[in-house]
Amino acid sequence: MNPDAVDGAERVPHGSTDDPALLDFSANTNPRTPDGVEDAYRDALERSRTYPPDDYPAYRRAAAAYVDCSPYQVVPTPGGLAAIRLTIETTVSAGDSVLVPYPSFGEYAREVRLQGADAEYVPYDRVLETDPADYALVVVCNPNNPTGDAYDGDRLRAYADRCRAADTPLLVDEAFLGFTDRDSLAGRPGVVAARSLTKLFGLPGLRAGFAVATGSARERLEIARRAWTLGTPAADVGVHCMDATEFVAETRKRVRDERARMRASLADRFDVRRSDAPFLLLDVGERDVEAVVRRARERGVAVRDATTFRGLDSHVRVAVRLPAENDRLLDVLEDV
Repeated sequence: MNPDAVDGAERVPHGSTDDPALLDFSANTNPRTPDGVEDAYRDALERSRTYPPDDYPAYRRAAAAYVDCSPYQVVPTPGGLAAIRLTIETTVSAGDSVLVPYPSFGEYAREVRLQGADAEYVPYDRVLETDPADYALVVVCNPNNPTGDAYDGDRLRAYADRCRAADTPLLVDEAFLGFTDRDSLAGRPGVVAARSLTKLFGLPGLRAGFAVATGSARERLEIARRAWTLGTPAADVGVHCMDATEFVAETRKRVRDERARMRASLADRFDVRRSDAPFLLLDVGERDVEAVVRRARERGVAVRDATTFRGLDSHVRVAVRLPAENDRLLDVLEDV
């Protein structure tokens, strides 16, 4: 991180609320967790009286099986954002130009700026048309947040090959890919895949994730990561969750079915984007976004003001939750 770049940097707004009176549709996390999570956490808490093994062998093996790569390629991190920061810190220098998609996750540009580098914004759906040779790093989000749509797999893999040929690393944020049945780019040469466990498994406060990389990129990530990257509870619960294949399959089906139902219901009042993710982006048109968010809160529901994303000025984002909860959201949005 460039110390001079920290001055003037700002925090990035995110969804989520800690108000227990609100039903939270502003954060895109699973409202359910796998069976046995509490037992796994309780067992890990007792072992937290000693340091965890810094090489995290069980966690690496579970992550490798989860995304189909080699355990050696897995670099444990406390959440997907930590994998993103670690990649940018070990790749980008002051003065570099980095391709950042928009509208997309605001932390990409922030991390680039904290390195003293320049974020060059490109529409997320035009990224695969760019020449990667022009950049020190290219970032993509798959599926993209907040729009929800995923890239065509063949086109993304072909672009990854172009990045490798240009000697430009490709950082793929796969935070929401686990909600889909699409293949990960984890383990592909020239690619760093950033994964989050906290969204799919409903544990955002646990802070567990990992990066997957090959060759010199993997070596740099491994050398630069902090010692004892994960606490024992995060590591052990992460292992437990990544083995919950039935839970993942059930979650994917529920999200797919509920997302389609919600989109059909909302389409007569809003312009609703197609989505492969556990959320929907709504264009509220001439309605005032702040008023929509405020009136939803007055009805006990939190939705995400998406105008904080670059390029959006009339949008809100809503998560896909459980059927009865989604019914409540639909009732609220029908009124507002």
